Amino acid sequence: MLCSMTGYGEAGLQSERLQLSLEVRSVNNRYLKVLLRASEPYHLLEAEFEKVVRKTCKRGTIQIHLHHRRQHAAQDFQLNPVALRSYLAQIQQVSREQHLSPGQEQALFSQVLALPGVVPEAGLGPTRIEDDWPLIEPVLEQALARLHQMRRDEGQAMGQELLQLRDAIGRELAAIRERIPHLAGAYRDRLLERVRDLLQTVDVRVEQADLIKEVSIYSERADIAEEVTRLESHLDQFVEVLREPESSGRKLEFLTQEMFREANTIGSKAGDVGISRHAVEIKAALEKIRELVQNVE
Repeated sequence: MLCSMTGYGEAGLQSERLQLSLEVRSVNNRYLKVLLRASEPYHLLEAEFEKVVRKTCKRGTIQIHLHHRRQHAAQDFQLNPVALRSYLAQIQQVSREQHLSPGQEQALFSQVLALPGVVPEAGLGPTRIEDDWPLIEPVLEQALARLHQMRRDEGQAMGQELLQLRDAIGRELAAIRERIPHLAGAYRDRLLERVRDLLQTVDVRVEQADLIKEVSIYSERADIAEEVTRLESHLDQFVEVLREPESSGRKLEFLTQEMFREANTIGSKAGDVGISRHAVEIKAALEKIRELVQNVE
């Protein structure tokens, strides 16, 4: 079954200490390349992400975006006892020196929590990515599963189009095969017509054996039966690869390249206008095939 190299998948997680979302996008690439976009320290997990991706992806550039937010815990909210004791001691000293009333001193105490450093901004504590990875990995696998479903759906549509193009090439090739037996006769008729035109202006005698030899040389030079047979064989192989359980973009690229070679040879060797037209149609279909298989995993 064919798989496209383009797709998208996403998944998320909400736990007591971590909220995250993953987006996975894939685009064409001859080889497999994994790119992780994540803030510190999660960018250090790129090797772990790549191991998971390689289990299911063979080709394409896989772009992974990790968005995360750690949840606050009770231990994240703490007073700074050193700063608090220092401020309280200073307030008491000022109170004694200035002979403040108990009410005035209490008013100062009530404002101490607003002083710099007494209540630090809630921190998240040190991040241990090795503890977070067991939570991230299944989210990544879920996003990749959705990515692959989209790639398979697109690959199925591409497979149908490739089969239609293959059938179109088969029809053009059948027309060429029907034309092959008439090549020598058509060339002989054209040659005789040119000879007759020449004999009208030049007093030269042309032997029948010379004409037969010339037609024989042309027939051998313009014989495309072998190329047609090979191209037919490549078309059969193309269908077999399309029906393989695993997507095989590289095999399809190779076969397409070989079919181009045979089509070019057919068009150049035949020396026949009709066959050349069919060869042009074959190459046009092969160009469409080549564009499609470049997106097959």
